[in-house]
Amino acid sequence: MPIKLPDNLPAYDVLAREGVMVMSDELASKQDIRPLRIALLNLMPKKIQTENQFARLIGATPLQIELNLIRMSEHRTRNTAAEHMRSFYRPFSEVMETGEKFDGLIITGAPIEHLPYEEVTYWDELTQVFDWTQTHVHSTFGVCWGGMAMINHFHGIPKIDLPAKAFGCVRHRNLAPASPYLRGFSDDMVIPVSRWTEIRREDVQAAGLPILIDSAETGPCLVEDAAHRALYIFNHLEYDSGTLKEEYDRDVASGTPINIPANYYPDNDPSKPPQNRWRSHAHLLYGNWISEIYLTTPFDIDQIGASRTDLRNR
Repeated sequence: MPIKLPDNLPAYDVLAREGVMVMSDELASKQDIRPLRIALLNLMPKKIQTENQFARLIGATPLQIELNLIRMSEHRTRNTAAEHMRSFYRPFSEVMETGEKFDGLIITGAPIEHLPYEEVTYWDELTQVFDWTQTHVHSTFGVCWGGMAMINHFHGIPKIDLPAKAFGCVRHRNLAPASPYLRGFSDDMVIPVSRWTEIRREDVQAAGLPILIDSAETGPCLVEDAAHRALYIFNHLEYDSGTLKEEYDRDVASGTPINIPANYYPDNDPSKPPQNRWRSHAHLLYGNWISEIYLTTPFDIDQIGASRTDLRNR
């Protein structure tokens, strides 16, 4: 089954050319089923690129997905056309006022790791979002800085500054092969990492949260928070093949000190096209997340938040 997108959203044509099943609002309205309502709170500067990345992954399942794009109410992006934001995004304040509910919510990262959380201009509203998920979202997926912020809000776990950027394709271990989120996962895998901060293993363990994927080099990657119906991933399985290259080229052009992303270019040579070694695990993870939502979310969407049960308590 397809992902339902506005037919004038750039991701519609991009995904259709890639062979992803997409469906317009008009065609979806003729089907007698309830699509899963998945929202994307997009905090990244390049909104369209991020929309494509996540829509590609959640649109690859056999279920019909309705993607809703949300932004912070007062924050204005400088990297995406205002017309695009007006046409496709709603401010969180409007979503909250309507009282509508969602089967799933993805909260993206943001390039503001150097700031203390309280100095982020939209921090107060973002904490409102975190609390709102407990009554209006069945399952939340916090990604990179979004996951760090959420785990800090609910558990007080700090982000720790790194002496150098963790940057490249890093080997990770599957610590929970029986987890429904890791169905089909290898015992180890390569995952793109791009961050200046980390969440420490001992802090996660002290909070009693299970680490599902971990790296000896860069620490916890995927953490489950069943009590808050959430997953936190601190790395970037959603990245396109060339995303790390774009980040590296940007920093080189601006004169920012940066290492060549580790284990990314063949022979560690930036003149060679990078190889994608994480795509299959990206589809597995987000497909498994969507499957778990489908298996556990109420058919009556108004019942979301009525019971704070474990996500997998059927």
